Amino acid sequence: MSHTPGLRATIRRTTAGLALAAALLGAAAAQGIPPAERRSGFDQMAPETRAMQADDTANPGMLWVQDGAELFARPPAPGAPACAGCHSESSLRGTAARYPAWDAADARPVDLEGRIDLCRTRHQGATPLQREGRDLLALTAYLANLSRGQPLAPPADPRLAPARDAGRTLFATPMGQLGFSCAACHDAHWGRRLGAATIPQGHPNGYPLYRLEWQDLGSLERRLRNCLAGMRAEPFTPGSAEVVALTLYLIQRAAPLTLESPAVRP
Repeated sequence: MSHTPGLRATIRRTTAGLALAAALLGAAAAQGIPPAERRSGFDQMAPETRAMQADDTANPGMLWVQDGAELFARPPAPGAPACAGCHSESSLRGTAARYPAWDAADARPVDLEGRIDLCRTRHQGATPLQREGRDLLALTAYLANLSRGQPLAPPADPRLAPARDAGRTLFATPMGQLGFSCAACHDAHWGRRLGAATIPQGHPNGYPLYRLEWQDLGSLERRLRNCLAGMRAEPFTPGSAEVVALTLYLIQRAAPLTLESPAVRP
């Protein structure tokens, strides 16, 4: 017991040192990855995982795409219009590559999931779908798959600039009990090893994607929650302004990589 004050002081000094180091590393890493050096997580996967993604008959994520196509063609309720009643597949090609985007009616940026729910409430008289629920994942995967192979094309809309800047700040800010930032891993140390895994650049061009660890399809928001939990930080509220802001920055950071959804990852 007599050593407790000294031990506490040592812990405080160590914690402060780690926080300072993480902050400095995060600030240095926040310069980003030059476009010519941007690499999809696909490039770091084992050959058998790449083969699974490339073959639609073997890619588990295509089950969600098929469900999404059915939901797209089916009215959400008797007497309500179906998505397909207003939108054709050809008109939607490339759309997912341009989200998040500005919603003029609500005067805020919305991600693709948010746009689906706004269409439901405004034009179909339907209720919003649960974030990370099967139906919303399926519709998002279907729309993203329509844009597969298209380069990410974040809108140049100046109204998005404040949110994108906020996302950049979130990416570079140390968070949680461990005091890490997203940039400290994915900008500064990509390509190195973390345990048995290779650290990717952390681009969102495959979402929604099927993760072998999950044995499930998941959104970018789910992956962000995983990362925050690993940093021992408080996860963002589903569909929050923070999620959309960080997504905006990540899309810009990844462009012009092409959409791969539904990607397969370890």
